[in-house]
Amino acid sequence: MSEKPELFTIGELAQRTGLAVRTIRFWSDSDVVAPSGRSAGGYRLYDAEAVARLDLVRTLRELGLDLTSVRQVLARQASVQDVAEEHLRALDAELRTLHVRRAVLRWIARRGTTTEEMRTMHEVAKMSADERQRIIDDFVQRTFDGIEEDAPGAEIAKGMRSMPPQLPADPTTEQVDAWVELAELVGDEDFQRRCREMAVTGAQGVEQPGGYSPEKVMEHAAAARREGIAPDSARGKEVLDRIVDPELSSAERRALADTVETFTDRRVERYWQLLGVLNGWPAFDPHVPNFEWLVEALRAHA
Repeated sequence: MSEKPELFTIGELAQRTGLAVRTIRFWSDSDVVAPSGRSAGGYRLYDAEAVARLDLVRTLRELGLDLTSVRQVLARQASVQDVAEEHLRALDAELRTLHVRRAVLRWIARRGTTTEEMRTMHEVAKMSADERQRIIDDFVQRTFDGIEEDAPGAEIAKGMRSMPPQLPADPTTEQVDAWVELAELVGDEDFQRRCREMAVTGAQGVEQPGGYSPEKVMEHAAAARREGIAPDSARGKEVLDRIVDPELSSAERRALADTVETFTDRRVERYWQLLGVLNGWPAFDPHVPNFEWLVEALRAHA
């Protein structure tokens, strides 16, 4: 004659599993762990299998599965692997959203921003990937409308059109920070105006008098800055003469200074630095200060 299986009350089950009585009762009411019978006094009784079942339910719940998914697994309507993959996708999407929100909060805390800016950044945090990308697409379209891609000197328009920034599917904290800063940058009307000014001027074609070239600036102006040579000093004049023809007239120097200044903007360079962060490109040292040095030197020695 077989032995009668051992049965446990909810209180005894709680002692064996370490779960709270109210939790076991809730799961029992939710048909996740059904009782094997009832005592003479009407109390629910559970068999030894319920102990193992409760342990599995606890694990699945701690992993974030809802009770519907848990019931499907227990009823073998879905495998643990299928349910895990589904919840992993949902969790990944939630994490991406949380990363953006965390970056927005850090940005607000760091900046001490206004109510309007805070509202704008909050809207950025709630956006989907498609909505975020639309911000960049609209910026590019609005800023460079009517400028031909093959126009001479229209590199900035061509570059921003061909390499629109995107937040990766699984971004790092730095990439999220970069995207939040970029969203603020492209929404700035003055930044849009400067980008269009550069693109329009470049598309019209610009002459570079006196042997000037960006390569010479990167070589000589950068070295002068490292050595602490002031643009308006005598040594600054010596460096300037290596970058442009010493015989340039005062008017030509001022005109060149105006032209270089048109294409010199720290915010535009910051755009490309942020784009590099989003795409995982190697970081580069700022170049704009070298051209600012040149502009100051041209005007000081005009």
